[in-house]
Amino acid sequence: MSLDVYLEVEQAEPVEQTSGIFIRRDGATVEITREEWDRLYPGRKPVVAVMEQESNIVYSSNITHNLGRMAGECGLYKPLWRPDEMGIKKAKELIRPLQDGLAQLNSDRDRLQEFNPENGWGDYNGLLQFTAQYLAACMRWPEAKVSVSR
Repeated sequence: MSLDVYLEVEQAEPVEQTSGIFIRRDGATVEITREEWDRLYPGRKPVVAVMEQESNIVYSSNITHNLGRMAGECGLYKPLWRPDEMGIKKAKELIRPLQDGLAQLNSDRDRLQEFNPENGWGDYNGLLQFTAQYLAACMRWPEAKVSVSR
């Protein structure tokens, strides 16, 4: 199970052409290049996701629920998992909470790494990267509608 986050704009935008090859890595779904696939899985053909030409979804990402406790320890749980409970509707409203949580992640690294899941599914670096990328997306599309699936 994972937390899925989305930023959606009113007017559809062209979808960037990508490899369409997705794998699970460290508790998140990540896209890799065909070259990386061939290196990881020689002789196997990947399943490639076909992307639409245009989409209202300008950003989406996911992260394992195993990092919920760590997120809570640095003030990111509510902004990431439950923005609706904070009254957050637009990406611009997430910028400050994500900046604050990212600052806490960076300043309290050693303590927060104690909350790495014992099963190894997700870790501090994954939450740090997820938050930084989500923040960048919120800054790029401040008027986008925020939604999550948990």
